[in-house]
Amino acid sequence: MKTIKILAPGKVETEEIPLPIPQKGEALLKVLYGGICGSDLGTYRGTFAYVSYPRIPGHEFSAEIVEIEENDRGLKKGMIVTCNPYFNCGNCYSCEKGLVNCCIHNQTMGAQREGAFSEYLVMPIERIYDGKGLPAKTLALVEPFCISYHGVSRAQIQPGERVLVVGAGTIGVLAAASAKAKGAQVYIADVSEHKLNYAVTTFGLNGGIWNDGSEAFQKNMEKITEGKGFDVTIEAVGLPSTFQDCIDAVAFGGRVVQIGVGKKSVDFDFTVIQKKELTIVGSRNALKKDFEELIDLVKTGSIPLDKIVTDVYAYTDAAQAFAEFDANPGTMLKVLLKFGD
Repeated sequence: MKTIKILAPGKVETEEIPLPIPQKGEALLKVLYGGICGSDLGTYRGTFAYVSYPRIPGHEFSAEIVEIEENDRGLKKGMIVTCNPYFNCGNCYSCEKGLVNCCIHNQTMGAQREGAFSEYLVMPIERIYDGKGLPAKTLALVEPFCISYHGVSRAQIQPGERVLVVGAGTIGVLAAASAKAKGAQVYIADVSEHKLNYAVTTFGLNGGIWNDGSEAFQKNMEKITEGKGFDVTIEAVGLPSTFQDCIDAVAFGGRVVQIGVGKKSVDFDFTVIQKKELTIVGSRNALKKDFEELIDLVKTGSIPLDKIVTDVYAYTDAAQAFAEFDANPGTMLKVLLKFGD
């Protein structure tokens, strides 16, 4: 079968590798769609903190079950499914407490272990989720939605609260959609006016703030909140500057959620945490319940999940897809690779 490998930063190739053979408790899957995540793009750029090379990227995907043993999950050959790509050890302190999403020895597909961008792959049956009739293209978007949804859940957002999401990439836009679903007034900030306008219009947000690095960001934030600050700010970029934006924009007694992943250190006046009595929480990966709840939520049609997709490439054009995504981050939101029908 064919697989996609990032051999080094900026170098993507399609290679032939043996077809995988499922072991006891595993299923053989035919990949249908795969989404290029911000972490995959970071791997391509050489900026992602958790990856080593060479690496098969990809952890957002949908697939068809080709071969599966009898199981108690109702999964059968021919079903269109998605999967949980975060592998936990089961033995560390976090796993013992049931916090499997932040396992000390976590291995996420496409990062610490090989990813899903191949024609076929094997997955543990316990990590496979019935797509409940959702199209394959839509199911490939469930995992990034879970990342956003989990982070928003960490914020314990209440109806009517004002929320600012910093970053209008896929994770940020879906975090904004998740916050809106909880009844919040939601605003989004980004350096790209195109992405801002797309997010606000497509997902019915309350407004956008162009984050051009000037004093305009602070002035717009103060105008929107009448000088009070946002009840919740969510960082979905992974840069020191955007983390600082979240600290600056949050209200006294507010909550900050860190979802973005980056390599750079942040230097800021930490006493502001005490001064504002802030609650700052991290958010990593997602849980089984996030996948199951979101598949049901997407089935209601209340969130136009497919509209985050701006570009679709054949998987054989992966090198082109990565290069063009890298060159056009201001206009390309979610990029999918099509592996099969």
